[in-house]
Amino acid sequence: MRKNKKLALVIFLIFQIIMISILKHYPEFVEQFYSNGIYVFLSKMMRYAFGWLPFSIGDVFYTLAGVYLIRWLIINRKRIYKDTFNWLLDIGATISIAYFAFHILWAYNYYRQPLYKSLNLEPEYTTEQLTLFTEQLILKSNTIHTALTTNDSLKVVLPFTKSEVFDGVKNGYDRLSETYPHLDYHPTSIKKSIYSLPLTYMGFSGYLNPFTNEAQVNGLIPTYKFPTTACHEAAHQLGYAAENEANFIGSIAAIHNDNIYFKYSGYTFALRYCLAELYKRDQDIYYNRIETLNKGIIKNLQEVQIFWLDYENPLEPFFEKTFDSFLKVNNQSAGMKSYSYIVALLVNYYDGKTL
Repeated sequence: MRKNKKLALVIFLIFQIIMISILKHYPEFVEQFYSNGIYVFLSKMMRYAFGWLPFSIGDVFYTLAGVYLIRWLIINRKRIYKDTFNWLLDIGATISIAYFAFHILWAYNYYRQPLYKSLNLEPEYTTEQLTLFTEQLILKSNTIHTALTTNDSLKVVLPFTKSEVFDGVKNGYDRLSETYPHLDYHPTSIKKSIYSLPLTYMGFSGYLNPFTNEAQVNGLIPTYKFPTTACHEAAHQLGYAAENEANFIGSIAAIHNDNIYFKYSGYTFALRYCLAELYKRDQDIYYNRIETLNKGIIKNLQEVQIFWLDYENPLEPFFEKTFDSFLKVNNQSAGMKSYSYIVALLVNYYDGKTL
């Protein structure tokens, strides 16, 4: 690539950063013209192109990109001293192209209108509301758990392969789309990541590849977690970049699924967040309510906790801090704490409704 083209790309990078800083202040514009316009077309096109493949083309892309980067650094290692300006131009031009692709293919969704506004939900809730909703979740979770097991002390074991769980995700979104047409999920593109082991040590259950629009799920996590994790990543594919919103949509997609095992995963997923928030607000109420929860449900929740503890390592906090910073840079000021905001969405979405 010629020097003038590289310089133009670096200037374009600066222009992109300025444009995004402006777009942050116009979420309605992003919602209308990107999230519900350009992105709908681009995301479906990417899922049609790559969704049928039995492996993650995005992971292959990352692998090849990593190999190429290492090779380029080795070959050009001496240029940093002899030809620093051109070396920096190469880096800047590459970043500019990647930055543009990242945003146009997915990341402008970080700047869309908050979901609670489009659903006309309140962003806050009282402890009384939380307590009542948690009690309803416990009752519903206990009922489903009893229907799935012969003993309230047994954990639920999903009788599906992880690939069968992926096939079942669309059903919940089909049911949701009857009320919310924009949540129609077609075509699907959910796959196990070939980097599941590194993901586990990093502490992540899955991720969306923004360049191929493939939902990547950590293939090592307990099958009990697969329905909600897959539904969460599908929500990202539909353009909901904020983690709290993807958690909310993923949980209600699992709850609306016709399959009772999906429902169980969805209800207990929501319950875990509500119990954690209740513990922060009033520990007496928390301990009182958790006594009413079937022991088998607690075993399912502990199963996930034990899984992550088994892979705990000194580098995990570093990866979590990195992801936290990534979220903050991309318009999620609360960082990883934004995951807890799912409780506000759930409490107010189900307010006055029967679970």
